[in-house]
Amino acid sequence: MALQQNKPLAWEPAEEGSANKWLVLASVMIGTFMAVLDSTIVSVAFPKMMAVFGVSVDQIEWVMTAYLLAFAVVLPSSGWIADRFGYKLTYILGLILFTTGSLACSFSWDENILIIFRIFQGAGAGFLMPVGMAIVTRTFPPNQRGMALGFWGIAAAASVSLGPLLGGYLVDNFSWHAIFDINVPVGIVGVVAVIVVQDEYKSHIRQKFDVAGFITMTIGLGTLLLAFSTGNSAWNTGGWTSPFILINFLIAAISLVLFIIIELTIEHPILNLRLLLNRNFGLATFIMFIFGMAFFGNAFLLPIYVQNSLGYTALQAGLLFFPVGILQAFVAPIAGRLTDKINPKFPAMAGIIILGFTLYLLSFLTLQTTKGQILFPLYLRGIGIGLVFTPLSAIALMNISKDQLAQASAVFNTIRQIGGSFGIAALGTILTERVKFHAQIYGEQINQNSPAFHNAIKGLERFAMQAAGSNQAEAGLQAKSLLLKNLTSQAFVQGINNDFLIGAVLTFLIVIPLLFLKTGKKSLNR
Repeated sequence: MALQQNKPLAWEPAEEGSANKWLVLASVMIGTFMAVLDSTIVSVAFPKMMAVFGVSVDQIEWVMTAYLLAFAVVLPSSGWIADRFGYKLTYILGLILFTTGSLACSFSWDENILIIFRIFQGAGAGFLMPVGMAIVTRTFPPNQRGMALGFWGIAAAASVSLGPLLGGYLVDNFSWHAIFDINVPVGIVGVVAVIVVQDEYKSHIRQKFDVAGFITMTIGLGTLLLAFSTGNSAWNTGGWTSPFILINFLIAAISLVLFIIIELTIEHPILNLRLLLNRNFGLATFIMFIFGMAFFGNAFLLPIYVQNSLGYTALQAGLLFFPVGILQAFVAPIAGRLTDKINPKFPAMAGIIILGFTLYLLSFLTLQTTKGQILFPLYLRGIGIGLVFTPLSAIALMNISKDQLAQASAVFNTIRQIGGSFGIAALGTILTERVKFHAQIYGEQINQNSPAFHNAIKGLERFAMQAAGSNQAEAGLQAKSLLLKNLTSQAFVQGINNDFLIGAVLTFLIVIPLLFLKTGKKSLNR
């Protein structure tokens, strides 16, 4: 996570002798838990939101994309703000922004307003995660930092498991509004806890904020995501060549080129892109970007599938994901030990192959897929995620000097978040296109003069008359409606399968750049 842009707090003297350091850790864990929770809890509420707002997947995906994008944009600037105004004050600002954003999300009356308020939530989370990590690192002495950061990480891992489960319970028993309402009392408790137990700290470092870099990055990423996610939207009748899409691509290209030039030429960039010239760091960051696109881009599809296609309740969908975080939390420390003992490429490669295999298994979903066929890939997912991040992070930062570790962490985590945002936008667009394609193919295969078609219609007519008491004319219309509904459902599932297959291919391809990472004896002794 991003700590600050120059000297990282992880190597400044800790406030040893601080009697309340464990209370400080507990107060930070509250914010960490909420920030990670809200990136997972919302996934099981998507089907309900789609029904309430009357929108499709390509529109509701922005509820997730906006959160991740805001998180990614704010994350690299959080270190400068904390240095200038104080870490305690910045953390409180993140909690207030996140909590008020949650309350506003609960009052949203359409999907566009909800997306706007999710941006405020994501911005708050962008302060909470890196600044919280910096506070923990500063508060604990070196011999206790590993254990403290381990507890801090437990809050994130717990959120992965509890998010979908808690979200499912709230959606089934209350409404989708409740997944945001629950953050309000927790956020208030978090603010009070921080005010009471934390001491303020300001860095002596003073440097100019990279305003130009921040603006060009925000505009470039925002317009590019907007173009990717709306190319196939129903309202965009001109498709990918419409003036709106082309203008967004043009603005994005100009902004991102300016951003790269600015970051490579100024003394204190918001993201030090020069670090990407380091072989290990550059390749590992590229791997995380592709991994974010392939894996996290597909993460929001499975809850929609099990609820809309298999008829699961939100709570049942949440229960499916409960073991993932537990397995991840169990495997991650083992991966950390392996990283210290053997070549870290081995556990990272094993994790990537496992995750690619899980996406491949999920590319064979049907309307009759059993619970066991879904659980097995999800169990593997928890193991794979636990194996990937620690060794890959270790390789990425292996040859980075201590005075650049905070900047490197900012670049690494920001690009990973951006990859996830782009994955959701791109794969959501591909899903829309592939569903249309499969619906057209299935429609063309229906021959209304064939005996098979007439037999199917007659069977559905009898079902309608027996189940609903319809007369012959009504049953005929209902039979055709049921057949059309089944065709649409089959096309949707095939579209999801295509997305998972694309994700699997991308994930397996990550193995190639992984092979070019350099790990020598130095890495084995870290």
